[in-house]
Amino acid sequence: MDCRKIIHLDMDAFYAAIEQRDNPSLKGKPVIVGGDPDRRGVVSTCSYEARKFGVRSAMPSRTAMRLCPDAVLLYPRFEAYSKASKQVMSIFAEYTDLIEPLSLDEAFLDVTENKKNIPSATVIAMEIKRKIFEITGLTASAGVSYNKFLAKTASEINKPDGIAVIIPSEAEVFLEKLPIGKFFGIGKVSEKKMISLGITSGLELKATPLDKLVKHFGKNGRFYYDIVRGIDWRPVEPLRERKSYGREITLDEDILDVDQIHSILREIADELQESLQRKKISGKTITLKIKYHDFRQITRSATIEEYTNSADEIYDNIMNLIRFTEAGVKKVRLLGISLSHLNTTSEHCEDDVQLKLPCC
Repeated sequence: MDCRKIIHLDMDAFYAAIEQRDNPSLKGKPVIVGGDPDRRGVVSTCSYEARKFGVRSAMPSRTAMRLCPDAVLLYPRFEAYSKASKQVMSIFAEYTDLIEPLSLDEAFLDVTENKKNIPSATVIAMEIKRKIFEITGLTASAGVSYNKFLAKTASEINKPDGIAVIIPSEAEVFLEKLPIGKFFGIGKVSEKKMISLGITSGLELKATPLDKLVKHFGKNGRFYYDIVRGIDWRPVEPLRERKSYGREITLDEDILDVDQIHSILREIADELQESLQRKKISGKTITLKIKYHDFRQITRSATIEEYTNSADEIYDNIMNLIRFTEAGVKKVRLLGISLSHLNTTSEHCEDDVQLKLPCC
């Protein structure tokens, strides 16, 4: 049995929470952070008040405002979000160097051995949550377990501002009772497919032969077979110097609409520009990443003559590259943009990692 101590920490409605913190008049109100509805903008993040109306990340802003007409729509302030993220990550670093950021607002921590010699990962998680609130005024949810999958799953249980712990002796029963849609790594499309196969819970997933899972889900079938048994040996991997810098988003629902796909890519390019220019990074190779509804993943790249970190130039090249994909013909579940062939040095690259945009 894996005896590691892993924490997954996830900030609650990060962008929207920062907006409510910085403007107290917004507290308790539905807040949507995203692009202009009249320019096919999309939602980056929304507050929990807005979620009650069905608003979610990557949804067209126009649709979000139709669902929640009283919502306050704000354009992203990436500098404020980056500042808060650095404060949170610095708190993590007080306890361990084994920190694997997944986005600006969430990370895995391996505290099996930690800087403060605290034997309990649960105590560490509670301390970190308290410090985050004291320093930033923001709340976070935490999951504690012996591997990354279970820690991530646990962090979703008591959101917002909650904590959940899954110890080894409880993992088997917990996973057997878990609805299939609650498994981290099983999105809405896979959930529907599982249900069509008669798999609605962890217990039913556990009873499904490996060859059947591989037949219907490819290499993900092996992952599903393992995680329902509590098996996940993936290490927490700290940031290392990367040769590329990018952003990507996994969509809540697979999309076919070309205008919506273009809008999401524009939002990604805008956020990428902010990060690149703030860190004085530019590059020559622009890469589009797409994962289709059937989990097939493709990339298309173009190398330009001059270094760039301009959203306009990145987006223009992405629009050329997307013509060589099946986006708009096949449904898309993930979109990403990255820049490589960089002109920077390692001192500027402390977070050069393919970070996912935070969901609402």
